[in-house]
Order: sequence, then structure tokens, then C-alpha cells
Amino acid sequence: MTKLTVVIPAYNEEIAVASIIHLSSKYANEIIVIDDGSTDRTSEVAELAGATVLHHSTNLGKGAALKTAFNYACDYDILVTIDADGQHNPDEIPMLIKPILDNEADIVNGSRYLNGQDTETPTYRRVGQTVLDTATNVAANIKLTDTQSGFRAFSADSLAHFNLNSDDFSIESDMLIEASKNNLIIKEVEITVRYDVNTTRANPVVQGLTVLMRILEIMRFNRPLYFYGVGGGIVLFIGMLMWLSLSMSVWASDVHLLTISFFIMAIGVILIFSGIMTDTLNRFKN
Repeated sequence: MTKLTVVIPAYNEEIAVASIIHLSSKYANEIIVIDDGSTDRTSEVAELAGATVLHHSTNLGKGAALKTAFNYACDYDILVTIDADGQHNPDEIPMLIKPILDNEADIVNGSRYLNGQDTETPTYRRVGQTVLDTATNVAANIKLTDTQSGFRAFSADSLAHFNLNSDDFSIESDMLIEASKNNLIIKEVEITVRYDVNTTRANPVVQGLTVLMRILEIMRFNRPLYFYGVGGGIVLFIGMLMWLSLSMSVWASDVHLLTISFFIMAIGVILIFSGIMTDTLNRFKN
């Protein structure tokens, strides 16, 4: 019989966490709540609801909470992660784990946008989501529609391939990049999401930029041709545009400005060649 655990990272979620535990318990052998340094009654409520509670003495971040859970839950066949704030529907767990049970996937990603039916995502979130989806897909060389989803299922074998360094929300992208690097099969299934709950206490702009910086850092090592090549191409284009504009203006005789434009173009060329060389070295190493 398949042993399944549901993992719920939680930070000050005393209001919603009990309902998530109760609804998830219908499908799981154990519910694990990681109390990530909460200052409210999250731990007490979770324990009364029947969950196993793992404690962080201070708030370390979602990534740190998930890593604690992954280390604890190593004896389970399937692990499901779900947010504690009530935005996900635990009754969709059977649908989420089905591709793993059918040996069709190692990891299943719950997606709000798989069939383009989610029209309730606030505009500012959707813009940020699109940027993070694009960056993650390029960094991981995959094509997923909702890379920041916190509702996922993992086979036990997939967890053994992870070497995760992220302690914050960038863990969502980090896991996908690690999975792709290790040739794990990732499948998406459509899920529903509620937006009438407070889904994060972090500033969404700061959170998004933090995740993006982490993705770019990983991309610099995993896909240097994209990281340096695209950046270098943009810099080269700016330099060429500047040089052409100067050549056709009254500033055409200004040696200093022309020198600056050539310098910008040179930086662009150097970045492009750096990407090509790093990518070639990575191919030889592999």
C-alpha cells in the first residue's frame, strides 16, 4: 500500500491550518506541519488537529521549512506539499498524485493556468508570475505554466536527487531546476486556487525580485549561454544604437561619446563570448 504524507509549511497560520490538516488527512498517512518560527498559536492548533509538528525556533523561510520536512519524511512513497493559508483545495490531492501512481511522472506540479481558465489572479501577480515562469523555464529548460505553485506531489525517488540551497520562496523554482537537471519527469495537472485568503505576508515585489535573483544566479551556472548571451546581446544592441545615433547627429565629432559607445559594444561582445565559452566548458564536463 502506498504511504503518503502531506507537508504544510506554516508561518503564523493559526486561522486556516486546522482546516487544511483535516481535509488533507482523508488522503494521507501523516500530516507534517513545519512551524517556521510562528509567533501565534500555529503549533498548538496544528497539534490539536492531529498533525506532526516540526519546529523552527526562528523564521527561516519556506525553503528551509520544506527541506526540514523532506529530511523527516524520507520513508514515504509520495510526498505532497500544500500551502497552509487555504488557497489550495486538499480534495484535489488524488488528482495530483495520480500521475505518480500511474508511473507517468516523478513530480506533479499543480497549475492554475494549465488550460488558461484562471482569470482571477490579480494583474500585478500575473505580470510577476509571467516573469518568474519565463525565467524558471529558461533556467531549467522546461515548459511549465505555473512554476511558483506550492501544491505539488513528489515520488520518494525524486527527493533523493535534490540538492537544494534556497531557504526562501525561490525553493519552488529551485526544485524544478534540480528535477530537470536530473532528468526527472515533471507533469502538470490543473488545480483551483482561492484568492480571498491572505496568501503571503511578504511584500510581493520584494519576494518576486528575490526569487528572480535566485533564478538568474542558477541560470548563470546551468545555462550560461542564455544568461551571458542574452545580456550581452542587449548591451551590444544598446552600444550599436548609441553609435548609430551619434554618427547621424551633431555629436558625430565627439570622440569621447563615440569611445563610450565602442566600449559598450565591446562589453556586449565579451559577455556573448563568455557565454559561449562557459557553455562549451560545461558540455565537456558533462
